[in-house]
Amino acid sequence: MSTAVVAPFRFFSLHVVRTQRLGPSLVRVTFAGDELRDFHSDGCDQSLSLFIPAEGQTEPRVPAELGDGWWQAWREQPDDVRAVMRSYSLRSLRRNPDEIDIDFVLHEPAGPASRWASRAAAGDKVQLLGPAIADNRAIRFRPPADTDLVVIWGDETAVPAVSAIVESLPAGTRARVWLEVHHAGDIQDLVTEADAEITWLVRENALDAIRAAELPAAERPYVWIAGESGCVKELRRHFVGERGIDRRRVTFVGYWRHGMTEEQLRAAE
Repeated sequence: MSTAVVAPFRFFSLHVVRTQRLGPSLVRVTFAGDELRDFHSDGCDQSLSLFIPAEGQTEPRVPAELGDGWWQAWREQPDDVRAVMRSYSLRSLRRNPDEIDIDFVLHEPAGPASRWASRAAAGDKVQLLGPAIADNRAIRFRPPADTDLVVIWGDETAVPAVSAIVESLPAGTRARVWLEVHHAGDIQDLVTEADAEITWLVRENALDAIRAAELPAAERPYVWIAGESGCVKELRRHFVGERGIDRRRVTFVGYWRHGMTEEQLRAAE
């Protein structure tokens, strides 16, 4: 008897269904495709790799095989045909019909993914490297079962993940949440059953705001912080060093780094 082994991640061929402007610097793109029936995720901060066509191309070119060497194979493609790859968080997954939402930050000056998102139209084709297994290593929000306070910070790149996390928190969960955006128009209404205090920071210094905040008393807090790498590291030092939170109960994720493209960041890692 043989046992089938499902790879944790695979490529999904998808197309744009519709777009929705969420604010001055945020746009939501909804994707669909027959292959989404095999897309599975139980995580609220599910990380994905999106491949969009290179300039002048109508479809993204990605490696034929998804093995350990896929990234190098992608890098070795000619510059004028290699698909643009960027990492995003899954905002939502729906069934019947199968659809996913990804929220894009519209940067100024715009990079290739930002330009693509601002012009995206129904039928545009993409490739997505995502999970075929619901519980996978690209999910980082994992509060211990004994958590009595959830503390969250995210910049505009982490708004989709934070929003999904907050909306999923069950009734009775105490949470203190900060979200940092560039424009007041990017502030969104989040619905949650949790006892959550949500603070939106518009071009404010995150460390100053959090350092000045008084957290509710808790014996077993859990902290999740994500966004620009330098800011994330500063906040981690604050929570561990200044507030004395056990470093094992702090999850920190650098989504991007000032002055570096995603390709440079991946190479550095």
